[in-house]
Amino acid sequence: MLQVKPFRAMRFNTQKAGTISSLCCPPYDIISEEQRKAYIAANEHNIIRLELPRGETPYETAGATLKEWLAEGVLAQDDKAGIYLYEEEFTVKGETKRVKGFISLVKLEEFEKEIILPHEETLSKAKADRFNLMSSTYCNFSQIYSLYFDENRKVATIIERLSAGRPDVEFTAEDGIVHRLWCVYEQEEINAVAKLMEDKKAYIADGHHRYETALNFRNHLREQGVITDDSHLGNYVMMMLVNMEHEGLVVFPTHRIVKNLASFDEQAVLHACEQYFDIETKQGDMQAPLEEKYNQGKKSFVLYTGKKEWRQLTLKDDKVMTELLPEMSEAYKNLDVSILHTLVLERIFGIDKENMANQVNLRYTRDFDEAIEAVDGGEANCAFIINPTRVSEIAAVAEAKEKMPQKSTYFYPKLITGLVMNKLQ
Repeated sequence: MLQVKPFRAMRFNTQKAGTISSLCCPPYDIISEEQRKAYIAANEHNIIRLELPRGETPYETAGATLKEWLAEGVLAQDDKAGIYLYEEEFTVKGETKRVKGFISLVKLEEFEKEIILPHEETLSKAKADRFNLMSSTYCNFSQIYSLYFDENRKVATIIERLSAGRPDVEFTAEDGIVHRLWCVYEQEEINAVAKLMEDKKAYIADGHHRYETALNFRNHLREQGVITDDSHLGNYVMMMLVNMEHEGLVVFPTHRIVKNLASFDEQAVLHACEQYFDIETKQGDMQAPLEEKYNQGKKSFVLYTGKKEWRQLTLKDDKVMTELLPEMSEAYKNLDVSILHTLVLERIFGIDKENMANQVNLRYTRDFDEAIEAVDGGEANCAFIINPTRVSEIAAVAEAKEKMPQKSTYFYPKLITGLVMNKLQ
């Protein structure tokens, strides 16, 4: 049973901290050091000081800063427990879109229970960082982003009704994305949402490292005797929940940049690829033909080696994936990224999973131009331009209890950090 519950969100007091737009920031893992400094320069109370601390003792510094801000009234918890409706309005390819869901606490469950399901692999280094931060602050500063099926739209109907009025918070961030928040404290409404969510599953879209960290931290608190019953807030994590079939959901592709190979022979690579792919050499627009194959249901991606000339590789026969990965589900074997990683990166380039995880010969970008410029500028040997993973494919892989290769999805836009926070004690 998926258990959601209201919480007394910790939020900024804008009368003491400044405008909300100057206090929030994007997720910590996509912020450069230069950007981090710029956020602090704009407002010394920006959430980045808690979410991405720096210095000789960064985690202890974050804990001390949190206590200071609470004592000064820069941050304060809501008087009543609630759920928080959150909407982002943004533009993609000239089209204005909106995606809306609700933020609540969700009971932590091991993946084996198949109540909360992951879809991507995680890195131990990132989890250690988040664990140390939680140990010093006892807080969730950002939400896990999860999806659920709402076939009859009963949850959506409640959310739309409760957000029909003027939002409690609304601002436009520097990237042009509009953020809106509605605070819902009515217990009957909260109970209705919680009841409808009980028979659902949550599919993690973004925040795998933070979710696993929350599980580890809960277990740590149990071992320390801090958590003695189910009511303790350490049993829960803050989560944004969005209908899997929401018309505003957008997933961007994450392209692969191959770099620092000891030797790279373009013709040898193409010859090796001929065993698995039909290869078309083209010039001009790189993305339209790729989208065409995508819409036809064909497995295809682009190899770019420079000189504004590119090769479109389209899988000849999907049986090869069954031969190479007989233990994996059809959902996993049919992913574009699985085909690219298995047939090309691993078998032809010799880049194994550990190499990929450590990004020795591989790095990732969702920026098409960045991938092309890396090759043209001599930084990379080549780049693979891929199509986005469908939301339905993400759910299918999760249902099969499998995990996609890292960086298989990029949900856009990212959830902003700093609107609501969850204090565990």
